[in-house]
Amino acid sequence: MSQARATQVPFYIHISYLFVGLLLSFALLSSWQQYQTTTRMLKQTADQQFRLAVESATEEIREIYHSGARSSELMAQHELMRARTLDERLQALPYLVASLRHNPILTAQYIGYDTGDFFMVRTYGQNKVLQQRFQPPVGTEWIVQSITYPQGQLRGEYLFFDQDLHLLEQRVDERYRFDPRLRDWYQVQGQPQTLKVTAPYFFASSGQTGITFSRLAANHKAVVGSDVRLERINTFLLRHKITPDTRLALLDSQQRVLASQKGVPELTRGGDGQWRLPELSHYDPNVLLNLVGQQTGHAGSASTFANGQGEQWEGMVQPLRLPGMPAMTLAMATPHAELMAEAVNERNRGILVSLGLLVFGVLMAIWLSHKASRPINALSDEVQKIEQFQFDEPLHVRSNIREIARLADGLGSMKQTIHRFMSLSQALASERNFGQLLARILNELGAVSLAEGGVIFITSADGQALEAAQYFWQGPAQPADERAQLIALASEHAVASALREGETLRRLSPAQFTQDFPLLPAAERELTQLTLPLRNRDGALVGVLALALDEAKRPSAELLAFVETIAATAAVAVDTQRLINEQKTLLEAFIQLIAGAIDAKSPYTGGHCQRVPELTKMLARAAERQTQGPFAGFSLSEAQWEELHIAAWLHDCGKVTTPEYVVDKATKLETLYDRIHEVRMRFEVLKRDAELAYWQAVAAGGDVPALQTELAAQLAALDDDFAFVATCNEGGEFMAPEKITRLQQIAQRTWRRTLSDRIGIAHEEKQRKARSPEPALPVLEPLLADRPEHLIERSAREQLAADNPWGFKVNVPEALYNRGELYNLSVARGTLSAEERYKINEHIIQTIIMLEKLPFPRHLRQVPEIAGGHHEKMDGSGYPKRLRREEMSVPARMMAIADIFEALTAVDRPYKKGKTLSEALKIMSFMVKDQHIDAELFALFLQEGIYRQYAERFMQAEQIDEVDIQQYMPA
Repeated sequence: MSQARATQVPFYIHISYLFVGLLLSFALLSSWQQYQTTTRMLKQTADQQFRLAVESATEEIREIYHSGARSSELMAQHELMRARTLDERLQALPYLVASLRHNPILTAQYIGYDTGDFFMVRTYGQNKVLQQRFQPPVGTEWIVQSITYPQGQLRGEYLFFDQDLHLLEQRVDERYRFDPRLRDWYQVQGQPQTLKVTAPYFFASSGQTGITFSRLAANHKAVVGSDVRLERINTFLLRHKITPDTRLALLDSQQRVLASQKGVPELTRGGDGQWRLPELSHYDPNVLLNLVGQQTGHAGSASTFANGQGEQWEGMVQPLRLPGMPAMTLAMATPHAELMAEAVNERNRGILVSLGLLVFGVLMAIWLSHKASRPINALSDEVQKIEQFQFDEPLHVRSNIREIARLADGLGSMKQTIHRFMSLSQALASERNFGQLLARILNELGAVSLAEGGVIFITSADGQALEAAQYFWQGPAQPADERAQLIALASEHAVASALREGETLRRLSPAQFTQDFPLLPAAERELTQLTLPLRNRDGALVGVLALALDEAKRPSAELLAFVETIAATAAVAVDTQRLINEQKTLLEAFIQLIAGAIDAKSPYTGGHCQRVPELTKMLARAAERQTQGPFAGFSLSEAQWEELHIAAWLHDCGKVTTPEYVVDKATKLETLYDRIHEVRMRFEVLKRDAELAYWQAVAAGGDVPALQTELAAQLAALDDDFAFVATCNEGGEFMAPEKITRLQQIAQRTWRRTLSDRIGIAHEEKQRKARSPEPALPVLEPLLADRPEHLIERSAREQLAADNPWGFKVNVPEALYNRGELYNLSVARGTLSAEERYKINEHIIQTIIMLEKLPFPRHLRQVPEIAGGHHEKMDGSGYPKRLRREEMSVPARMMAIADIFEALTAVDRPYKKGKTLSEALKIMSFMVKDQHIDAELFALFLQEGIYRQYAERFMQAEQIDEVDIQQYMPA
C-alpha cells in the first residue's frame, strides 16, 4: 500500500511547467512570424485593391461614353429621321422609351430637323426641377417636348405619358420657342460619321449641367442627340469610394472638375460672364492637386504621396482618351490610414487571438493537469449529475487506483443504463403515430435484448385474440402483411400458451417456430422465445412482444429485469396512443355524422359535405408535389393535414341552423307551406261575391243578359288576375316595373272578412298582430297586403354589431323575416327575399361561431379560419369577413375552389342541372378574372388535371367532355 501511495505523486505541477513552457515558446515564435508576414501582405493587398477600384471606375466612365455613342448611332438610323408630323414621331416613342430604360445613364434623347422641328423624350423620375418647370400630371413617367411648324406657325407643346405610355395630358405652350439648329450639338452638318460630344453646358429644359452626344442622321436632314447629366457620371464614380474619405475627380484637359465625390460641381461665372466648371486648384488644392502635379501615380500605377498637411495618401491618375471627346483624367486618392485600416485591424486581431490562445492554453494545461489528480472529485460530480438527471455527457474518469477505476466503470454503466431507459421512455411518450410507435418499441427492445427477430401483437377489440402489427428479422421493423394470422388467446400457439403459463423464456424447435411465426424466416436451429406481455394501468392486456433469441445469447437476470421494465413503460405508451387513436376515430365519425346529417337535411345539398373534403385534399396534395412555381415550398405536416381534413368536413356545419323551408323555398309565398292557397281562396270568395251579386240583381228584376255579360267579365278578370299572381309566385321571370305596378293594382281589390283572425293562433303570432288594433267585423281587407304582423323582428341575440368579435363585415337586414305578400311577390329575381337570402348566407357565420366555440387543441386552431373562408373572394368582396387574398391561408383558398367546383358540377340538386366540365371551368375562369378565386390555385387545378380526376370519381359520364385548358392558363 505504501508503495502504491508513493506512485500517486501530485504530478500535475511538473506537467503544468512543461505545458506552459512549450505553449509560450510556440506562441512567441508564431506571433513574430505572423507579424512579419502580415505586414508585407497588407501593403500588397492595399495596392491591388486601389488599382482595381481605379480600373473599374475608368471602365465605367468608358461604358458611359460608349452607351451614349451607341444610343446616338442607333437613333441616327431610325425611321424617326423621316417623320414629318408629331403623330408620326410619336410612333417611335416605344423605341425611345425602351432605349432610355436600358440606358440609365441617359436622361433624354431627341432629334432636330433641318426644318427647325424638334422632338425630345426625357425621363421624369420625380425630378424636382422638372416638376417645377413642367407641373406634370400625377403618374407622369415620360415627358415629350415637340416643336413643329404647322402652316408655317411655330407650335411648341408638351406631352405627358405614364409608365405604360398612356397619354395623360397634351399641353400647348406658346412660350416654348426653341430652334435646335442654333444649338452647339447640331453643328455636325457635313460630318456624317462624326460623333460630337459637347463640353458641359446648361440643359435648356431642365436647368441642369450635362454633356450631349450628337450625330448626323442617315438621311442628312436631321441631327440626333442623347443627354447625359454630370450627376449620372458622378453617381457611377461614387460607387468606387473604397473608404469614407476617398477623393475622386474626373478632369478635362484644363484640369477643370467634371465630376467628383462631392457631387455635381457647381458652375462658376468667369470674368467674361460665361459659366464654367471649377478648376481643380480651387476645388481640391490639398489632395488631388498634389497628386496630379507629381510625376508618380500616373498611367495606372499607384503611389504614396503627402497632402498639404503632410498626411500620407495613396493615389493614382488614369488618363482617358475617347474618340470625339477631349482628353480626360481620372484622379483618385485615399488616406493611407483608411486604406490600410481593415488590414491593420486584421493583423491586430490575429495578434490578440494568438495571445488569447496562449492564455487559454496555459489555463487548460494547468486545469487538465490538476484534474488528473482529482478522480474522486470527478466521480462525486458524476453522481451529482445522475441525481439531477443529466445524462448527456459520457463518464470519463481514469485512475491508477484499482478500486476507483472499478467504481468509475460501474458508475458509467449505471449512467448509460438509466440514460437509455429515460431516452426510450421519452421517445415512446412523444411518438404520435401508432404504427411508428409499435415499430420503435420492437426495434428498441430487440436491440436491448440482442434478438434475431420478433413480432409485436395487439389485442383485438374484444380482447380475445392477438393481431400481428409489426415484425423484424435482423433489420428494422415493418408492418405485418397478409401472412399474419389471428391468434386466439385460448389456442396452443407458442405466444398464447406462454402468456397463460407466465413463461417469459421458452425454447422453440425449428418446426414450432416456423409454424407459429409465419412472418419470420424458417428457423434452422433451436431459438429462445422471450415473451413480454404489455399491460395497461389496469392490468388489462393491450399487446404482447415476442422476441426470438439465439440460444447462446440468453439474457441475464439483470438484462431481463431491464427489458421487462422497458416493456412496462412501452405498454403504457401503447395504451395511451391507442386511446388517442380511438378518440380520433370517434371524433372523425362524429364529424362525418354531422356532415352526413347536413347533406341529408335537404336535397339541395346532396353529398356536398362528403365531396368537398376529397376535392380539397386532392388540390393540397397537388400543391405539395410542386418543385417550382408559387407552391414550390408548400407542404403540410401530419397535424396540418388533420386540420385541413376536419375543416373540410365541417365547412358547412352552420347549415344545421338554416331553416329547411328557407333552403327549399320553391315559390315566393312559400314558408312552411305555400301561401298562394290563401290568396286563391280570397279570389274564390270574390268570385262567389260576384255570383251572389248577380243573383240578387236577377231577383230584383234586372236585365238578365246584361247581368250575365257583366258576371262573365268579372269572373274572367278575377281568373286572369289570379293567374298573373300565381305566375309571379313561381319566380321564374324577372319582375319588371310594369308587373309590380299590376300587382299593386290587384292588391287594391278588397274582400270581406267576417271572422276574427286573432283566435286559434300561436302566441307569437298574436303578439305580432297586437301591434295594430283589431278592426270591427265585418271588415274589408286588401286582396294582397304587407301587414305589420308579416314583419318578424330580429331579436337582440341575432343582431350583429359592426365591431363584433369575429370580424364579420356583412349587411344585416333590419328584420329577421318579411312575409309581406306584396313584398315577396315583388322580388325581382328568384324566390328569396333579402332577409331569406341573408339567412342562407348566414350559415357560414354560424359555422365560424360554432367552430370557434370548440376547444380545439393547438395543432387544430386554424380549423375555423380554413372552414370559414370558402365564401371569401380574392378582391375582398366576399363574405362574411371580406377578406382579401393575402389575408387568407392557402388551405382556405383551396377550399373555396373545391366548394365552387363541386356546387357547379353536382347532379343531386333538384333545382338545377349539373354543369359539364367545360361549362364549370369556363364559369370559374370568369371568377378568376373577377378576382373571386385564387388564380394560381386555379392554374394548379387545371395543369395537374385535378378537375378530371375528380370527374372520373364523382361526376356522371355525360358530364365529362373535352376541355382545352390552355385558354384558361395564365400567359
